[in-house]
Amino acid sequence: MYRVRDLPFGDAGAGGDMYRVMTTLLGRVAERVPRAATAVALNAFPGLFPEDVSAALADALPNCLPMGPYHLLPGAAAAAAALADDGDRHGCLAWLARRDAGTVAYVSFGTVAALPPDELRELASGLEDSGAPFLWSLREDAWALLPPEFLERAKAAADSRLIVPWAPQAAVLRHPAVGAFVTHSGWGSVVEGMAGGVPMACRPFFGDQLMNARAVARLWCFGTAFDEDKPMTRGGVAAAVASLLTGEEGARMRATARDLQARVVKAFGPDGGSVNNFHKFVDTCLTVGRDMHLNARGNHPM
Repeated sequence: MYRVRDLPFGDAGAGGDMYRVMTTLLGRVAERVPRAATAVALNAFPGLFPEDVSAALADALPNCLPMGPYHLLPGAAAAAAALADDGDRHGCLAWLARRDAGTVAYVSFGTVAALPPDELRELASGLEDSGAPFLWSLREDAWALLPPEFLERAKAAADSRLIVPWAPQAAVLRHPAVGAFVTHSGWGSVVEGMAGGVPMACRPFFGDQLMNARAVARLWCFGTAFDEDKPMTRGGVAAAVASLLTGEEGARMRATARDLQARVVKAFGPDGGSVNNFHKFVDTCLTVGRDMHLNARGNHPM
């Protein structure tokens, strides 16, 4: 299902400086964590990965504990709720509240990856052509690259189009109005999409995004992936959004996304796998901290 070319450290010549930084970091982590870590927390819920992948992780990593999605953990969930209530300065949730259930495409490519200008314009035109309401979180420094009068048309059609420089993504993806997610398929976005039960259209760039996009489309089957070797096209974007929101194939993806959401809910329910693993991880951290403290006292007698 996965391909060697999709590995984060596969093609050292791809992706420029950011890619090289990422591959160097991942290489160091892969080398040191199995030797140095007492426990490893995974931003995933138990049972998400195939058995052979889970077995390989358990064999390679000490005390491997899937306890995600992290944004639902105690403390993180409260902080996210407070951010959604107090930090939604661009009114995304209020705007979504006026939309019908499952009709909105949410678009975000994170804060690191930047679409090439031509591809950005194709994406914008494709969103317009889809006819679907959309909420687009786009860094403000990219707005000048949008098609002529795109922002003006969006303002004139404010009931169905909203472009903002930042959105409270986890809260947006949990909103019932959101029915599709156009994304770079960074892992945080993937698990937030699962938690929200939202099918995805993935346009990966570098790092783990290629593996994630392939898994979304072919392993978990709750989305589709654009060809990472080619830029998105206007027609491709319009077709992908329409398929996720209304198409027959999209209906299957939406059903699968809801099933994944139910598994996330179970993982955080009473005696849920993610909750139990979180408590194990905390207990391990406390034990390690206590042992380090005792060892330090033993090495430095009063």
